[in-house]
Amino acid sequence: MIPETLREAARRFGDSVAFVTPRGWPITYGELDRASDEAAVGLVRRGVGEGDRVGLVLPPGIEYLVAYLAAAKVGAITAGVNDKLAPPERARILELADPALVITAPGRTDWPHPTEEHGAAASASDLLAGLRVVDAAPAPLPPDPDRPVAIIFTSGTTGTPKGALYGNRQLRFITDTDVGDAWGTGGRSYNGTSSATLGFMTKLPGNLRRGGCAFMMERWSARATLELVARERMTNVGGVPTQLALMLRDPDFDGFDLASVRSIVVGGAPITPGLAEEARARFRAPLASRYSCTEAGIGLGTALDDPEEDAVVSVGHPLPGVELAMLDDDDRPVPPGEIGAVCLRSPAAMSGYWRDPAGTRAAFTADGFVRTGDLGWVDDRGRLHLVGRSKEMYVRGGYNVYPVEVEAVLSTAPTIAAVAVATRPDPVMGEIGVACVVPRDRARPPTLEELRTFAADRLAKHKLPEALLVVDALPLTAAEKVDRRALARLAHPDT
Repeated sequence: MIPETLREAARRFGDSVAFVTPRGWPITYGELDRASDEAAVGLVRRGVGEGDRVGLVLPPGIEYLVAYLAAAKVGAITAGVNDKLAPPERARILELADPALVITAPGRTDWPHPTEEHGAAASASDLLAGLRVVDAAPAPLPPDPDRPVAIIFTSGTTGTPKGALYGNRQLRFITDTDVGDAWGTGGRSYNGTSSATLGFMTKLPGNLRRGGCAFMMERWSARATLELVARERMTNVGGVPTQLALMLRDPDFDGFDLASVRSIVVGGAPITPGLAEEARARFRAPLASRYSCTEAGIGLGTALDDPEEDAVVSVGHPLPGVELAMLDDDDRPVPPGEIGAVCLRSPAAMSGYWRDPAGTRAAFTADGFVRTGDLGWVDDRGRLHLVGRSKEMYVRGGYNVYPVEVEAVLSTAPTIAAVAVATRPDPVMGEIGVACVVPRDRARPPTLEELRTFAADRLAKHKLPEALLVVDALPLTAAEKVDRRALARLAHPDT
């Protein structure tokens, strides 16, 4: 599916710039097609064929993109590895993927696999130069909707990542859902996350169809993103909530000309009400949210023209073709308004976990719904409200407490820039909540009593935090999400 989409994009938009590298040089759709053709032949000459895995341990950039396209052209499966991971984490993922070849940046050959090293290219001519065979192209593959394309590793913080397998069938459904039959809708955008993510690897065909220009960022930063949006007059700001919060905290935010911004789209984690309201006010743009998980492909969302509260209190409604089920511990539906396990079913869901049949069985219900691991409830308008991860819920004195619910309230406190709730064992209550807070004014952080007073009329007493930890920044995973394991260690240093 990817090769055909790229060839058609090259035919339609050949001389138009498709991507701009972190170093600032452009590559057109035509150049992208030719470079990936030549790299594909190089893969074949190194013994890579249909069904083999190609490991990519590269920063976000054109090198990753061309290698992914080349692997798809020969029927190989790309196993993307977030380059921010520590060496032991990268090694575990590559051991699971068992690649025929690893393509990586210089100095990272710390695994027992055949390896190609490639530095950041300064021009199209030296892009993956050691791999490409000039003026060559691979033989086209016959259509196969079941051909696997990518292994996308989960970014969870509770153990060894699992590899979600995606193929042509899923990518086709995701692309049709995102862009339909449209070509050439254009626009300028930026990629501010690792390329080894669901959002990049499954949405690439849709982005190629749009015919727009995407700016690759090797290392995301709030300042660089604001500069890019202002300079290129971009109309959309997107990312995970943490990235949005860091942009708003930039001391020079109000000095950037962001009048071009017409929309804000966040996903990857729930956005707190305080952050959503601040983003709308300071960007002067509507905000939409997206919700899914690595295993489900796509999920739910709010629209930019929905009532403003929708993206603040919920993650919206299922996207077309997606079914939502709220289930109890025995996989029975729970009534609207009651908390249940969030489960999703659609043609976009992964085929299964790579080489993990037991994990695959556990990930799906008997009738094919993906268990997201999230808990939530559906209101009378059909909107899904998330209350947290099933493993994050804690029990204080016999009452269930969901950290996301507490965070949503505390985030609106004027003294707080960012907040996450962890737990700590307690000899009387069993567990208590610890508010980990990044203050807006580091010289005058809030006190625990101030936070409890602020939240007292919006949260039951057993949900109020009973300890406070003031930090300079919340710990983050390589996917820019709050690292709950690191947070737990901060809140309870004896563990």
